[in-house]
Amino acid sequence: MTAPPAMPFRTLHHICVVVRDIDRSVAYYESVGIGPWRDYPPLTEYTRLSAPSPEAFYALRYKVANLDNVQLQLCQPPDLDCPQRRFLDTRGEGVFHIGFEADVDDAAAAGAALGLAPLMRGQRDDGSGFIYFDTQDQAGVVLLARRTAR
Repeated sequence: MTAPPAMPFRTLHHICVVVRDIDRSVAYYESVGIGPWRDYPPLTEYTRLSAPSPEAFYALRYKVANLDNVQLQLCQPPDLDCPQRRFLDTRGEGVFHIGFEADVDDAAAAGAALGLAPLMRGQRDDGSGFIYFDTQDQAGVVLLARRTAR
C-alpha cells in the first residue's frame, strides 16, 4: 500500500496581495517600514505553463519584499482576463493567494487526493515552479504550492 501524498500546506512561504496600482502600494508599504521591494523575476521564465490565459499571466506585475519570517508579494493584474483581474474586479484589493513551500508534483498529487482542482501551473527550466489550486470559494483565498530550483 502506498502512503498518501504529503500535505503541501505546511510551510508558509508568502502572502500575495492583488492591488490596483503597484507603485502606489509599494510607496505606502515603504512609508510604514515594510520593504525593501524588488521586481519578481520575469514570468516568461515559466516555459511550461498551464494558465487560463498565458498572455494575461505573462503580463502580471509582481513586487516582493522578504520580511524576517515571510515574503510579501504585491500583484497588479493587466487589463486582460485572468484570475487575479477577476478577483480585483469583483472583490477589490486584498489577499489573492497564500503560498507554501512544497514539491509541486507532490502537491499536485495531494491536491488531487483532496479533490482540489488546479487553477494554474508553471515550471522553469531549472525545475522550480508553482501550482495554484482553485480554492477561492471554499477557503476565501487561492492556495499555492511552490518549489525553488533543485
